[in-house]
Amino acid sequence: MKNIFIRLFLLAACCAGLQAQQVDTVSVYSPSMDIHIENVIILPADYERGASFPVVYLLHGYSGNAKTWIRIHPELPDLATRYGIIIVCPDGKNSWYWDSPVDPKMRYETYVAKELIAYVDSRYRTVAGRDGRAVTGLSMGGHGGLWLGFRHTDLFGACGSTSGGVDIRPFPENWEMNRALGRYDENEARWNEHTVVNQLDRILPDTPEIIFDCGTEDFFCEVNEALHKKLLEKRIPHDYTSRPGAHNNAYWKNAIEYQLLFFHLFFRRI
Repeated sequence: MKNIFIRLFLLAACCAGLQAQQVDTVSVYSPSMDIHIENVIILPADYERGASFPVVYLLHGYSGNAKTWIRIHPELPDLATRYGIIIVCPDGKNSWYWDSPVDPKMRYETYVAKELIAYVDSRYRTVAGRDGRAVTGLSMGGHGGLWLGFRHTDLFGACGSTSGGVDIRPFPENWEMNRALGRYDENEARWNEHTVVNQLDRILPDTPEIIFDCGTEDFFCEVNEALHKKLLEKRIPHDYTSRPGAHNNAYWKNAIEYQLLFFHLFFRRI
């Protein structure tokens, strides 16, 4: 009888753990692109208790998908519970999270900023306002985190980037960007308009809380240093960290823990 009780206790504990680590994969229809898009949604353990939770939109990099972040950091559900947040990871394809001026079927800025936020707020208990919403990501998604955060200060109270392509212009032949913008040598003005470092005037006076970082061995290190200096010149408050590391999963797994803590401290002001 004692052994049966122990087995039942362990089974109940296991089931409770599975409930605590709730990770949903949902398909969301995008009217602007007329497609369904996959998204991973991570809920904190106490989600069922009835409170409303702030949301962090976590964007993947080039060649990634909605499941990239949970593969890089399988403990994201634990972090969602620790900080009392919902984490949403959309599949941004290789879009750089732009509304492409070339391809009318590539409207991932509209998807994340309008369609996905509306879906999440309507189906989950969220703090539905800029004070309860942040966006960040890695590499291409780091560009997306600051691109969306800078251009939609009414929606995101905080934004970030880790190893982000925060200035695309030094990389005109890379990562299919010319598919979304056209060739750089033929569309220089368009590329200037679609790079993060040229969006700083958009964040005044409603500046979001900003955090970004990059490894010293990363090929994006120089453009992140340049963004940091430009923010300093404009006296725009931000947190910037440069530390040893390359453009890889080990760096991003470490970096996102700092960023989620940063967002947690921001959300605590609610």
